[in-house]
Formats: sequence, structure tokens, C-alpha cells
Amino acid sequence: MTGIESAGGVGPGAQAGVGGPAVEFDAPRADLRRVGIGRDFWYPVAVSGSVRKGKVFATSFAGERIALYRGESGGVHALEDRCAHRQVPLSMGVVEGDALRCAYHAWAYRGDGRVSQIPYLSRECARPPRGVRAFPVREAYGLVFVHPGDPALAEATPLPELPLLGSPRYTTMTFSRTVRCHYSFMHENLLDMNHQFLHRGVVGRLRPELLGHRSDAVSAEARYLFTHDGGRRDRGAGLLAGEGVGRGGSADVMTIRTEYPYQRLELVPQGAQRPALSLWAVYVPEDAEQRTCHAYGLLTIEKPRVPGLLRMGWPLIRRFTERVFAEDRAVVEAEQRAWQEQGEDRNHEVFPVVLDVRRVLRANGVPIRPARPATADLVH
Repeated sequence: MTGIESAGGVGPGAQAGVGGPAVEFDAPRADLRRVGIGRDFWYPVAVSGSVRKGKVFATSFAGERIALYRGESGGVHALEDRCAHRQVPLSMGVVEGDALRCAYHAWAYRGDGRVSQIPYLSRECARPPRGVRAFPVREAYGLVFVHPGDPALAEATPLPELPLLGSPRYTTMTFSRTVRCHYSFMHENLLDMNHQFLHRGVVGRLRPELLGHRSDAVSAEARYLFTHDGGRRDRGAGLLAGEGVGRGGSADVMTIRTEYPYQRLELVPQGAQRPALSLWAVYVPEDAEQRTCHAYGLLTIEKPRVPGLLRMGWPLIRRFTERVFAEDRAVVEAEQRAWQEQGEDRNHEVFPVVLDVRRVLRANGVPIRPARPATADLVH
């Protein structure tokens, strides 16, 4: 494969988010750490198990606070996290049937965000607002996804496809962690496997060789040949890749791809016909300035031939992945601090794979919108 530079010009980020004014946005030259994530996609904002029946869960997307609640019928609803009455967070509220009632004056909201009841409303009261914004919401892969962009586009926008999650040959581990950095640092970290020196105490002497890379307007991909030359390594490393990474002298092919806005990693051991593991990840901005993101990951691992072996080794695998992630988190958060101290991106990048993914993230991003008041209440 050869590197293909994506076309220049302003991509989907030429305008601010839904309902916002047009913004002058020169994507090819923009400081990437000031580029906001594209909104017209499905983003996980919670692990499904965190949104229990009859309970409310507070989350956010790029500074927009969201109240998730699971009604009596079992479905999850996503509302703007404020009561249209006194702006008290709806995440403080109470679930009654399939409605969410504000904890302050007991205004009740349906799943579509409309006010369904005001207990003390009479003819003497002023005309109330209709409600608050409701986000399109779907559950899949053990995660709760919302569509924070144009709601008219939600139905036609596909969820990410993860075929291995439905295969009886594989089992899945879910990750959900907050990382104090711009989401772009996470994309660069995973695609650039030249940083294995960082993990030397966990994986030993792991040598990556770039086999090829390519990119287009919405994706960047890199393929590496990994050779393990020995050295002390975590016991979970070998279990994670089955008979692949972990054996002295073994060689395995790893393919990593950013397909905006998601990332996927697959590792195929030498001589194997299918992946030993596959990682799907997305980094969802939490704050309005997008300097903090929430990393959601689904690590799908091939079951070994020996029944029960994976279950026995599961704690070792989780410990290994947590150690690697902790080291990655420490360096990307250090990169974010440097950017904030310097007030600009002073990186001098030379690796073509990182340059590829930076072009993709710029072209598909939007301007970061400053923190602003909540959207106007729905009115009659």
C-alpha cells in the first residue's frame, strides 16, 4: 500500500453545528487541537449497564449535558439535562413509568422531551414551554449511543459495524475511561505504533515495521509487522493474542484504521486465517473546549481451543490491557498539557501515518463552539 494524501479544501467542518451560524474554518491549516469532532455520527455516551431501569444517568457530549433514563418499557431515552422550568438538571429527577419527572417542581417529560404534566398547572398560570431537546438514541454492543447532530440525519446514519461481536468464536471486553486530552491525540497514539518503547516494561522488546499505509477523505490506515525479540513481558500479553504476540521470534500483522470518527485495530498471528483480537474504539469529547474525552473500547478476543482457558486468564488479560492503556493515557495527557502551556501545536511530526490521520480529522471536524447558554425552550 502507498500513502494517498486526501484532497485539500474545507470538508464537512465548514459550518458550525446544527442551528449555528456559518464559521470561517480553514480545515487544512487549522490547529488540530482546536478542531471539534463531527456531530452527525452515532457516539456512545454510556455503558448500557450504567443506565438501570427506573434510574437516571448523567453524561455529556462536547459540553452538552445529557440525561439518560431507562423507562418501565425498558427503552433508553436521552434528554437535554435541564428542566425547561428552572434549569435544574433532569438527571436529578425521578423516573415514573416511561416519563422523567424533575426533582424540583415535579414537571414530567416524555421520552421525546415534551412536557407531559405540570401538577399545579391551572388557568391562572402562564403558558408553559413545550419541553427540551431529545436526542436520537440507540443501544448496541452493550453501549448507549446518541446522535448529537442534525436529528433528521440520525435514521439514515449507520451505527458502526462490528461483525466479530456476534461470533461464537470470540468474546468481548468493554472499556470506558475518561482521558484528559483532545480526541485527536488518541487517534495518533493508536495509529503510530512506533511508540512501543513506552510499553517496554509490559510487552518486552516488541519491534514494529511499517508495511504500508493509505488514506482518503474519511479514513487513514496503517499495517505493521510485529516481531517479538524477547525481554520481560506481562503474562497477559501472550494470552491476549493466543499463539501470536508473546512468543520469542513470532511475527504478527497488525492493521489499524481510523474510519472517521471511529478506530479499529486487528491483529492476525503468523499463519492464522482470522484475527486473534480486534479492538474498536471511539473518543467522545466531554467538555465544550474538547480537552477531555471519554474513551470507549470493545476488545474482541478469539477463544482458545482449550475450554475455560480464556476465563482463567481473563484477569491477566485485563491487567495487561489496563497497564498499556495507563501508559498511553499518561503520555497523551502530557501532550495536552504541553499544548495548553504553549498555546499552540508545536509538534514537529515526521511520520506519514500521523500526517495522514491529521488530514482526515481536520477535514471532517467542525469548529469548536464556545460554551453557550442552553438551547431555547421549545415553544408552542
